[in-house]
Amino acid sequence: MNKVYALADNIITSLGFTTEANFNAIKNGISGIAQTNDPKITQVPMYTSIIDSEMLKNEFTQFGDTTDYTRLEQMMILSIEKAVKQTTIDTKSNDTIFIFSSTKGNIDLLENRRQEFDTERINLWAIADEVCRFFSNKQKPIFISNACISGVSAIITAAHLLQSGKYKNAIVCGGDIISKFTPSGFQSFKAISANPCKPFDVTRDGITLGEGVGTIILTVKKEFVKDSNPVIFRGGANSNDANHISGPSRTGDGLYFAIRNTLSEANKIDINIDYISAHGTATQYNDEMEAKAIGLAGLEHVPINSLKGYWGHTLGAAGIIECIAGIRSIKENCLVKSLGYNELGVSVPLNILTKFEKREIRNFLKTASGFGGCNAAVYFSEENAD
Repeated sequence: MNKVYALADNIITSLGFTTEANFNAIKNGISGIAQTNDPKITQVPMYTSIIDSEMLKNEFTQFGDTTDYTRLEQMMILSIEKAVKQTTIDTKSNDTIFIFSSTKGNIDLLENRRQEFDTERINLWAIADEVCRFFSNKQKPIFISNACISGVSAIITAAHLLQSGKYKNAIVCGGDIISKFTPSGFQSFKAISANPCKPFDVTRDGITLGEGVGTIILTVKKEFVKDSNPVIFRGGANSNDANHISGPSRTGDGLYFAIRNTLSEANKIDINIDYISAHGTATQYNDEMEAKAIGLAGLEHVPINSLKGYWGHTLGAAGIIECIAGIRSIKENCLVKSLGYNELGVSVPLNILTKFEKREIRNFLKTASGFGGCNAAVYFSEENAD
């Protein structure tokens, strides 16, 4: 089976427009979450992580006209451009597939910019078509929208396609924006925190939403890889606990199955995992369920964090952004603290990271869960790791 290499990446959030800017910020405990009163987003003050519109416009005008593309399309194009520039791959090649993830897509077209674009632009496939057209790629793109596991699922789909030999390169891009519609559903569940979110903490009271885009480029072409000991995809799996449309199984079985199947695919049932990047949304139900799943897998001793305290829950981008941060943890041999955490608030004694640590990191497990009972996990490691 072909090895799948993590070739290049980019993160765009309120913390910056590059992976380096974002990772340097979180290493230093800096959060992009702030209170907003923007009437385009909320009727009442709310903590969110929003990308600066003027900065986005200034960055994007290097590549295209902002009037031709929606806010999300601009973010995706910009992120892909910054990732592709780090490589020698040809975006026009039939060997390259584009895979996208988002939960809301161009949702702002229902509110603020409906007169500026054709009505079909609200469709998810239209985003994929526009972005692929920008990069002159004629392959039929794939768009995954499966709640909050969308980003992780997109990576798994890409890796499995590359392993099958159908393509040589995959450009995986996930993103979501914050509009007035985005928080409304979470507010109806009373699931939005009154403060910046506190994953796994005893005082946690809900999520903090964030805007973001992440792009990761995967390849089977070893000659494209510059690192002497590159990071590779080892395994990934999805599951569904079919518990409830808006609530996870409280036993943690569904996510446990995804973790188990991921490690089985990687042939690493008895593996010593160096780090777990948790979904950690800071809702009561998610964090408790996730803790139980990790306990069922026998991994409660593994250092774990949630990155939601830095840039919020970026929805369809979250899995990709957080995988990129995990890869950066391997490359820089460090772990960042789980921002917002002070005291354990779940029933399983997880090993939550409370400070920045320098240590050897050769692999990591990323978990994700979402509405509809969906769960996913993915495992990356150094190529030369045991």
